[in-house]
Amino acid sequence: MDILNTYGSMLVLLAGTVGFLMAWGIGANDVANAMGTSVGSKALTIKQAIIIAMIFEFSGAYLAGGEVTSTIRKGIIDAAYFIDQPELLVYGMTAALLAAGLWLIIASFYGWPVSTTHSIVGAIVGFSAVGVGVDSVTWSKVIGIVGSWIITPLISGIIAYLIFMSSQKLIFNTKDPITNAKRYVPLYMFLAGFVLSLVTITKGLKHIGLHFSTTEAVTLAVLIGIVVAVIGKFFINRVKIDPKADKEMHFANVEKIFAVLMIVTACAMAFAHGSNDVANAIGPLAAVVNIVEHNGEITAKAQLAWWILPLGGIGIVLGLAIFGKRVMATIGNGITHLTPSRGFAAELAAASTVVIASGTGLPISTTQTLVGAVLGVGMARGIAALNLGVVRNIVISWVVTLPIGAGLSIVFFYLLKSIFS
Repeated sequence: MDILNTYGSMLVLLAGTVGFLMAWGIGANDVANAMGTSVGSKALTIKQAIIIAMIFEFSGAYLAGGEVTSTIRKGIIDAAYFIDQPELLVYGMTAALLAAGLWLIIASFYGWPVSTTHSIVGAIVGFSAVGVGVDSVTWSKVIGIVGSWIITPLISGIIAYLIFMSSQKLIFNTKDPITNAKRYVPLYMFLAGFVLSLVTITKGLKHIGLHFSTTEAVTLAVLIGIVVAVIGKFFINRVKIDPKADKEMHFANVEKIFAVLMIVTACAMAFAHGSNDVANAIGPLAAVVNIVEHNGEITAKAQLAWWILPLGGIGIVLGLAIFGKRVMATIGNGITHLTPSRGFAAELAAASTVVIASGTGLPISTTQTLVGAVLGVGMARGIAALNLGVVRNIVISWVVTLPIGAGLSIVFFYLLKSIFS
């Protein structure tokens, strides 16, 4: 306790710095995932994607990132083990942020799309299991997260495959793709409006005190979906197309319609992502600030200091702007060739999987969900359409994320313990 009284301000400053580093890593890696399909399919340029992501990610993080956050993300460790030595939790959370942030920056440098959630979870498990005791970790939660490596990419891959194949059957492989696009694209717009508003309502708005029951959330999402479809149909009907043009030209025009749709999905995904994943950076930071301010008392929820959310939001935006291009290139071009219709299928599938996961309590990584969806779209065109070398590197980076996060966290934990004790 004396340690917290003596070094409290210094520990908060250190945690704030590494929390910013973690947010920077989230921007460089996770946000680049959300925008990669739009850039890879040429619906947006990298510059446009970065500007859109800056606006919507920061808005999601700042407006809907939460007044209160869980001090221990995902309930992965038991706080009871730290009651007698709260400074250990302060060292551990700081070490976890530094470990996860460093790993995200290394992965982003090599263009590997890894999970920010799994990075921070691995880091928290590492310091707690070794520094405090194996029993302090809720291992059932860890097993659930490892299981999600297979389940979430599989679900999103199947959904993406079905969406892509339906667009081929209903629009592209028909005699009159333009007429069919005008007929069916509003249905895809409804689906996109419905799913993405449901993601935002369930994962974003609850953070600002707007709580909807499941029925209210679904009803509101249906209404938003209908509005999006009606507006979309109005603009699609205004598209001037030469009926004498060849089929390739018609395909290009259909892809233009999907490109507009992709921009809408990218904005909504960025907002939902910002509201949800900023907690990976601010949760451990809030825990440190809370423990220091309450003289060592550990609470399940922490009221956020005024400066924490802007710190997370700015970190995410800077990470994306400075370092996001590499992961965008992997998602957009590295795995398989994307067009707007394929990118839309992947993005909508990823959003749908997030909704399913939220409803069932399935632990989820937005990164793995999106990669699974892009793989699903690629598989629809045959295994030859996939760059298996890139896929192999991605899978390896997923597998090593938990142990690397844990290993680095253990080293930093003992380093901090030796410095301050």
